[in-house]
Amino acid sequence: MSERVIPVMDLRQAQVPPLPLQPLPEGALVADALGRALHDLRISVTDRCNFRCSYCMPKEVFDHYHQFLPHAELLSFEEITRLAGIFVGLGVRKLRLTGGEPLLRRGIESLIAMLAALRTPEGQALDLTLTTNGSLLARKAAALKAAGLQRITVSLDGLDDAVFQRMNDVGFPVGEVLRGIETALDVGLGPVKVNMVVKRGVNEDQILPMARHFRDHYGGAVVLRFIEYMDVGATNGWRMDEVLPSRELLARLQAEFPLRQLDAAAPGETAERWAYADGRGEIGLISSVTQAFCGDCNRARLSTEGKLYTCLFAHAGHDLRALLRGGASDAQMRAALGALWARRDDRYSQLRGQGQALPGDGSRRVEMHYIGG
Repeated sequence: MSERVIPVMDLRQAQVPPLPLQPLPEGALVADALGRALHDLRISVTDRCNFRCSYCMPKEVFDHYHQFLPHAELLSFEEITRLAGIFVGLGVRKLRLTGGEPLLRRGIESLIAMLAALRTPEGQALDLTLTTNGSLLARKAAALKAAGLQRITVSLDGLDDAVFQRMNDVGFPVGEVLRGIETALDVGLGPVKVNMVVKRGVNEDQILPMARHFRDHYGGAVVLRFIEYMDVGATNGWRMDEVLPSRELLARLQAEFPLRQLDAAAPGETAERWAYADGRGEIGLISSVTQAFCGDCNRARLSTEGKLYTCLFAHAGHDLRALLRGGASDAQMRAALGALWARRDDRYSQLRGQGQALPGDGSRRVEMHYIGG
């Protein structure tokens, strides 16, 4: 029998950020090397997922041989909350919990309650959201809301059950995800955002059925967003000819529904917003392949084991867990994080679109399931 070759998946290379000698003044906000403020923090709470979507965790790589992180290596809820509080002091106003599949993390409601108690220096609550594949949402929505979660985003790549099960590659039925969305709306976790990753030749025939369904059945309470298939990580076999550009997708939608463009909801918004002319809700287009939005990107990403990534397409992170568990004070952590953000100059998608050399070429980029997309 030939030896089975397992792809090397150790994408967790990280540098421990040095502790600056000078503290960062309390209340000082930070901007990066390109003048971009820090506003959003995406927190991955697990590297595990119960789906095997080909664009994120293909089954041939993430099979029963794959070794996920042991629990002791994950940040504890207390460590996550401490870091989030320090980030809030630097300007973060939105926290998004991701995975993997975040609802697989045992006791996630306790973490949500801890994060919901955080306040800005002005005493305001944070925008606290979570992205899920929806498989456990019907069971957990009420508890998530009770813990303090404000909104939810559900990943759903098609309405046709055969297409959806082929996309998630574990035979999970679409009806259970739709039930989760309805339960989330019932308990007050709306408006719900639904993210559809579109791959040409795979699920593009689901674009109009998805638009019709969420337009006609939810009275604007669900915002459907179409995402270009991205070259995140190194295991999804990404090819440009599988990308359906948002301009082409928009033309398909406009042939069926009159649309009018809306202003961005907030600075750094990734989605281009379009409203149905008859007032029955809106859709969004996330075009990170064909229309880079690096120029106002204000998002940092924290991996489940405490690595800070300043770009979705990064190939290495910064080890914050080592500082946390090495006895660094909050002031030292704040200064280290401020220094890391101040020298950030990431603009991967912009450089790719311009045909320029990309930072880290030759290195394996971090996988989407590891930092939550």
